[in-house]
Amino acid sequence: MIMRRLMLVLLFVAMAGCTGAPEGIVAVDRFELNRYLGTWYEIVRTDNSFERGTEQVSAEYSLREDGKVRVFNKGYDPVKREWKTVEGKAKFAGDPKLGALEVSFFGPFYGGYTVFDLDRENYSWAMVSGHNLSYLWILSRTPVMDKVLLERLLAEAHSKGFDTLRVIRTRQLAPGS
Repeated sequence: MIMRRLMLVLLFVAMAGCTGAPEGIVAVDRFELNRYLGTWYEIVRTDNSFERGTEQVSAEYSLREDGKVRVFNKGYDPVKREWKTVEGKAKFAGDPKLGALEVSFFGPFYGGYTVFDLDRENYSWAMVSGHNLSYLWILSRTPVMDKVLLERLLAEAHSKGFDTLRVIRTRQLAPGS
């Protein structure tokens, strides 16, 4: 029983360290949640266990009745020939004018979700970090992103410390495919 409690405490402490942004990564200011809501397509990601092997990954953000954000992620597993989906929730980590959120897919445990760069005019693309530099996503409102823009965003991410040589370019189907 004591060992079980100790394991729960260690798990809680470990998960508590998974919120926030990596050193040097600053959330965008003047963030407008209502403009961020909707569907985002994953263009690039760093490898992670929860998305491994998936393609056609997208996330849909919508408001919940309790004021939090509903997060609905889906991705296609071509080996199993099936869609994987997961629903979670997000909340602001502090000031709602900053792109610093916390996302949970597992009960009371939240992880950092920091929008650190964003197309402020159209909200057509975003760069997102997890709690450390091992987590990077480049998102777009469309399944295909302009190559010049993508290379510029990757260069920016690299300058901030992300290992962009190890990113995965998410296979997306072009509209009408």
